[in-house]
Amino acid sequence: MKLGIVVSDTQKKITEQMLALALQTAQQHKAQTQILHVPGSYDIPLAVKKLLEKKDIEGVVTLGVLIKGETDHDALIAYTVANALTDLSLHYNKPVTLGINGPNMTKEQAIERIKRAKKVTEACILMVKTHNSLI
Repeated sequence: MKLGIVVSDTQKKITEQMLALALQTAQQHKAQTQILHVPGSYDIPLAVKKLLEKKDIEGVVTLGVLIKGETDHDALIAYTVANALTDLSLHYNKPVTLGINGPNMTKEQAIERIKRAKKVTEACILMVKTHNSLI
């Protein structure tokens, strides 16, 4: 099994920890990985699309953090990206898991949720196995 992992470099100290946990989880499940870094969460869907176009990629894990600012920009990004990822997953018929923490989150809350990277990676692996069993 080969997974793509797309990680946002915004809040890099947090997302690098998320990536390390995702890689550790993938390795425990004997899954190969291809990692793509993007500047921010808004950029994740295009990178996911490029990975989904590859025949050897069976699913994609997304990792990012959206911290609440003075406006609702984080919520706009969260909803836009979540919708795009759902559309991509359905279009390419491959699982894409949503590991973007936020919106309306403080930096402290984002740090507390780093461990969720393990769950979204496990979910992607499980969905790939389920999907492959139905083909």
